[in-house]
Amino acid sequence: MTEAQTTVGHGGSASIAVPDYWWYVARADLLEVALRSFVEGAGTALDLGSADGPSAAWLRDAVSRTVSLDIDPRGLGSDGVCGSALALPFADEAFDVVSAFDVIEHCDPEDVALAEVRRVLRPGGRFLMSVPAYTWAWSDFDVANGHHRRYTRGRAVDAVERAGFRVERATYGFASVFPMFAAERAARKVASRRHHGPADIVALPRLPRPLNAALTRLSRLDAAVLSRTDLPFGSSVFLAATRVG
Repeated sequence: MTEAQTTVGHGGSASIAVPDYWWYVARADLLEVALRSFVEGAGTALDLGSADGPSAAWLRDAVSRTVSLDIDPRGLGSDGVCGSALALPFADEAFDVVSAFDVIEHCDPEDVALAEVRRVLRPGGRFLMSVPAYTWAWSDFDVANGHHRRYTRGRAVDAVERAGFRVERATYGFASVFPMFAAERAARKVASRRHHGPADIVALPRLPRPLNAALTRLSRLDAAVLSRTDLPFGSSVFLAATRVG
């Protein structure tokens, strides 16, 4: 849903205006449970797409220093860098960690973005990634968000390995709310909503507070599973990889 993308007309993350929306809160928790152990205590991290600050606060806590980059300056702090994931304005082997949480699906060509990630990582450095799952779930929502593709776990692993990484963990996320996700995407297809192209900032559904809280609690079931093992399905793919060579 976000950030360091390259689609003309799409910019800011909806989380800038609605940081307590259940999906962003749950994603931060799930990413931390699934991926934090791969970067705990690392030196300098580059967080791509970090105008979506709420989803990566745990990363800043896990590493010594974080540099933020986004193509949209609106969500960046005073120390953030405005730039494109397709041409990162950093030297080779500058970082110990690079994160891209719901970013790579916005980048075309995909291989250029992943090559840039590898370039700025030191050998042995870690890459953390999340991307939306399943091409069958493509809808007007993806168009509005400036997506170029959705992924299976295998598709994500293949892309990252081709770019020169060794995948350490790849799992789905948001399995607990997956039936509702599938039903919502099916309803969108039946409604035949028109694809108007990318939006600047996508409007999120207005949920009653009790429903927002209930969805957040339900997603904690995923966290309990992810602390022990991978999830076999879900609406997102989470991945940790190491730069080889």
